[in-house]
Amino acid sequence: MESELKDLAPKSTAPSQPEPLDDGSTKDDRPLLKPDSATTDSNTISKPNLEELEKKYAAYVRNDAYGVMGRGELPWTEKVLLGIAFVTLLPVRVVAAMTILVVYYLICRVCTLFLAPNREDEQEDYAHMGGWRRAVIVQSGRFLSRALLFVIGFYWIDETYRNPFVDEKSDAETVCKDQFEEGERPGAIVSNHVSYLDILYHTSSSFPSFVAKRESKSSDFKGVSGVVNERVREAHQNKFAPMMMLFPEGTTTNGDFLLPFKTGAFLSKAPVLPVILRYPYQRFSPAWDSISGVRHVIFLFCQCVNHIEVTRLPVYYPSQQEKDDPKIYADNVRRLMACEGNLILSDIGLAEKRVYHTALNGLFCQQ
Repeated sequence: MESELKDLAPKSTAPSQPEPLDDGSTKDDRPLLKPDSATTDSNTISKPNLEELEKKYAAYVRNDAYGVMGRGELPWTEKVLLGIAFVTLLPVRVVAAMTILVVYYLICRVCTLFLAPNREDEQEDYAHMGGWRRAVIVQSGRFLSRALLFVIGFYWIDETYRNPFVDEKSDAETVCKDQFEEGERPGAIVSNHVSYLDILYHTSSSFPSFVAKRESKSSDFKGVSGVVNERVREAHQNKFAPMMMLFPEGTTTNGDFLLPFKTGAFLSKAPVLPVILRYPYQRFSPAWDSISGVRHVIFLFCQCVNHIEVTRLPVYYPSQQEKDDPKIYADNVRRLMACEGNLILSDIGLAEKRVYHTALNGLFCQQ
């Protein structure tokens, strides 16, 4: 790892692309780099190297007014605005957000009371719950997710539907429903990953099922890709099954780049629905790339107005060649999203992101 941090010259070779997270065990799962490694190599990373780091790991570089890792020097006007928002806007938003979360938790508890979940793989699975219980959870979840976004400052959501026969949202929803009934239903929604806010938007929009990796156990032979493949195929074939929501990049970026896609979402050979998210900003970027969670939440809540732009592409139906090779399928969907969303293709991944974070911590340790 020392050599990886030292090799920052322009003549160095490009970082290798991480292997896809298909079997649940790749180098992306290695433990986060220990702080002592950053301290040991701190004398090899100086301020002039910051530009080299930003060139090499451009997908994770913050370009807003708050600087690297949100620790940049702010002008006095920004400090005044931040101080006012910290004592007025932040407490109100924190209380409102916590209230919404508690209310939805209570709704879920009441709706699942006296209901035995599917405990396959030692997990509580309520995804296939039906009747009034599911209706209440879904509708209240969509409403409260949008309410939470409103509280945070996302008062308007700019949604664009890239369909030549659709001009408005209402028409788009009608066309999508007819398309799903007459043709093949997409097995999953695939989206670029910019922030934890992505989850709130998708929940408010379509309330899909999300996939999160848990600790592997000796009795677990399916792996992550096996579970994803099974759920995507089921959502594709059964209109009553919950739609899957996947972030094939595997980690977040600054919103200007698109990382290589993992093939888990494309192994089932089912059609997918691509969605592109952008977060325009003037002062603080809502992207969660190279900034701590607490610092990000505080700055986000102190920003009066936040913006989100959503581009929904038509359902992507794979060709026979793409069905036979999920890597080609994933790469073609990725290139389409990059073209439609004006995103830059990048060949780095989670492993490089960890190296970048460690290098930044080393720089701040010198100060």
